[in-house]
Amino acid sequence: MEKHTKIYVAGHRGMVGSALVRRLQSEGYQNIVVRTSRELDLRNQQAVTDFFAAEKPEYVFLAAAKVGGIMANNVYRADFLYENLQIQNNVIHNAYVMGVKKLMFLGSSCIYPKMAPQPLKEEYLLTGTLEYTNEPYAIAKITGIKMCESYRKQYGCNFISVMPTNLYGPNDNYDLAGSHVLPAMIRKFHEAKTEGRPFVELWGTGSPLREFLHADDLADACVYLMKTYDEEQFVNIGVGEDISIKNLAELIQATVGYEGELRWNTDKPDGTPRKLMDVSRLHNMGWKHRYSLEEGIKLTYQDFLAKEEEYAV
Repeated sequence: MEKHTKIYVAGHRGMVGSALVRRLQSEGYQNIVVRTSRELDLRNQQAVTDFFAAEKPEYVFLAAAKVGGIMANNVYRADFLYENLQIQNNVIHNAYVMGVKKLMFLGSSCIYPKMAPQPLKEEYLLTGTLEYTNEPYAIAKITGIKMCESYRKQYGCNFISVMPTNLYGPNDNYDLAGSHVLPAMIRKFHEAKTEGRPFVELWGTGSPLREFLHADDLADACVYLMKTYDEEQFVNIGVGEDISIKNLAELIQATVGYEGELRWNTDKPDGTPRKLMDVSRLHNMGWKHRYSLEEGIKLTYQDFLAKEEEYAV
């Protein structure tokens, strides 16, 4: 990618998209095209067709998606499937139609079977049953991977896919109704601390193991792969180590400075028992993450404090 190359970042206001824009700008890329969802509804086929015809981007990062935690994924199953399929179909197809040089599709680690061997290797895709609570979202993301593979095979498009592990960082969603586990915990512990609550209740048993990658590390990996990787096989992006939800809660509790009790509501679902990415392919390509989880949580808590008024009850 030349510095003057026109680059479209779809979903630039989200945690991943905003990290991508920051990363690209830090490397001197200035011709970055973005649109808010109000300016361009990626679910609208005609609107996306008109946008690509007018802007003619050369490179595309497809980071736009409808996302959420266990509760949102399980309750809004039709929305997660329909909206994500629409977004992907419209962007990937129009990238082909307009001759985009290269497109990167960002998926999710939930594409892997619920009981797949650990750590999760790229070749485990479609070898077993998915986790029920986020099955519609996972199916949409698997479809995106297969679209990139199929457009590559049929039309010769240089479309690649990456599968990030669980993400966190600046511009995360701290809304308890739709957020992922790490930002939800940050908010819960902070509010319990400021309101003097004696305990914080968390879902499940605390036993599931999860891997967490800072969004700025993901953006760095994505830009690196956009420059260096041109193969059909999608690439896992992660840190290669995980932590129990219980230990994560205790780490966030210490970071926030909450001194009350932790209570686990075991009537609530745990989700997948473990999701650890095998990132050996990525490491062998010469990329490794920079942020430790402890450092990343401290930075993310500072981000939450800066936005706290938006989430005030």
